[in-house]
Amino acid sequence: MTIVKLENLSKHFGDVIAVDSVNLEIDEGEFVTLLGPSGCGKTTTMRMIAGLEMPTSGSVCIEGQDVTYIPSEKRPVNMVFQAYALFPHMTIAENIAFGPMIKKWPKDEIERSVQDMLKLVRLEGFGPRRIHQISGGQAQRVALARALINRPKVLLLDEPLGALDLKLRKAMQLELRDIHQRLGMTFIYVTHDQEEAMVMSDRVVLMNNGHIVQVGTPTEIYNQPGSEFASRFIGEANLLNGEIKAVSADRAQVEINGLTLFTPLKGGLSVGQSVIISIRPERIHLFARAEDVPKTWQNIFCGTVESAIFLGPTARYHLKLAGDQTLMVDQPATDGKLGYQVNDQLYVGWEATNNIILPA
Repeated sequence: MTIVKLENLSKHFGDVIAVDSVNLEIDEGEFVTLLGPSGCGKTTTMRMIAGLEMPTSGSVCIEGQDVTYIPSEKRPVNMVFQAYALFPHMTIAENIAFGPMIKKWPKDEIERSVQDMLKLVRLEGFGPRRIHQISGGQAQRVALARALINRPKVLLLDEPLGALDLKLRKAMQLELRDIHQRLGMTFIYVTHDQEEAMVMSDRVVLMNNGHIVQVGTPTEIYNQPGSEFASRFIGEANLLNGEIKAVSADRAQVEINGLTLFTPLKGGLSVGQSVIISIRPERIHLFARAEDVPKTWQNIFCGTVESAIFLGPTARYHLKLAGDQTLMVDQPATDGKLGYQVNDQLYVGWEATNNIILPA
């Protein structure tokens, strides 16, 4: 069932169009992430769902009700911000209980709900502590518990992990995903970090310049980016500019700086058209000898290693091919060390099906 629906939602700040005619439906119980670079409109979109910004045009519906001009405090949503805004003069339990106290819940119900929330976020026994007595990750959990205790239909999270260090942020990604699965609540998350989006989300809404560029599961967006922007923003990719020279029933021959490359053909593309070939670095393979390359592969080239970088479980190589073309290649590290060195002459190849062809 659709719980949040945005129709032609736009927001202008003077001459600046922050969000431009966004249409989106979010189902009950989904974990949906609005992902994109700074200034793409993702936070403004979330703030309009929360009622903290009024749209210039369009509508916001929650549970089938038009809430576009309903005040934020009367919407069935709660929001967790990057700055947790916890009350330093209150204990952790009092911070979590703040919303129910304002709503005048019965005292015993408040106490029971606070203990439930402390257990949910794994802070049992922390209720009497003050905010200055806990870590940043624990403070993030308190902010989450304070939002969840109000039993919102939709929980909005605006980059809540941005202030944490890398290791703690990765741990909290898994914590949030686990809490979402246990509660079955609808989560809408905003981030510019594509790894966060990939780890936690059921669906990713990729945004740029106020528009939705692509919507899909993390796997769909990573393996089938629909544009050059999606290829660049989600993960790493080699983007090769070329021109279609010939086509068959399901395959295209593309010329790229004197190199001939074969790729599956996408509908709507034809001979003479400029295109971009996107290929993930982990889909490319390196070989010391030509006879080691699988005979069925059509994309095989000679190259020279320009750089070799050890990344722990993987090694990253940059190879210079003919036509001054450079390829980035990720390979498993061999026994914890680099398999090839700078200036090594190698063969590089991949299956044609690993290419993604996009209009230039």
